[in-house]
Amino acid sequence: MQLAGKRIIVTGGARGIGAAVVKAFVEEGAYVVSLDLGEAALMTGDGGGWAHTRVCDIADSQSVDAAFAWANERLNGLDVLVHAAGIAPNASADSITLDEWEKVFAVNTRGTFLTNRAAYELLKGSGGRIINFASAAGVIGQPGKAHYAASKGAVLAWTRTVAREWGPLGITVNAIAPAMWTPMYEATRASMSAEQLQQHDAYMAGQVPIGGQLGEPARDLAPVLVFLAGDGSRFVTGQTLMIDGGMLMLS
Repeated sequence: MQLAGKRIIVTGGARGIGAAVVKAFVEEGAYVVSLDLGEAALMTGDGGGWAHTRVCDIADSQSVDAAFAWANERLNGLDVLVHAAGIAPNASADSITLDEWEKVFAVNTRGTFLTNRAAYELLKGSGGRIINFASAAGVIGQPGKAHYAASKGAVLAWTRTVAREWGPLGITVNAIAPAMWTPMYEATRASMSAEQLQQHDAYMAGQVPIGGQLGEPARDLAPVLVFLAGDGSRFVTGQTLMIDGGMLMLS
């Protein structure tokens, strides 16, 4: 029970990576409110943890403020925010429309600002953890996802800045860059031809030293999030942690 009694908000917790993280937190004894555009069933754990859900549009200020107020009432405070919600559409840089650009930034970048700001108001008196989902795309770029890469680059810059500003209040702010096998990745694979899929898998085999493919959220990501949400990560802040099997190695 590494997170027994911890009060946690997870955005994007209804499916994929977010759902795996919520499940791991509950199993470790945490009380969780999952915020998502879709609802999920009430979850309980053997150690007394539980998870409730509420619909929230992270790109909308009023929706975020209302959801965090609701979560604060249910949790009676806050210890950790895990901001996992985001979108990653495909488009070549020359074909991105202004509406597409603004939608990606509204969800990924404005959403980070709104949720982090709301968490700060609940954490500033006692300290806590904020963990933002970034991407290797925000570090090295990603062909076919220029708007996504740019939005995640902004998330990384924001994370480093508020880690410095909020650290004196006992609030740590870190980013993770995961490379996980998700329903979104399954959809991407399904859109490939047999030849494209073969080329992609061969490329991944050469890029990921551990296993040659993307990781499994419950096995490879959730335990790291449990650590970052817990007391053992007190002295870690402003960092970008690559949880990707060695795809991107930074000095």
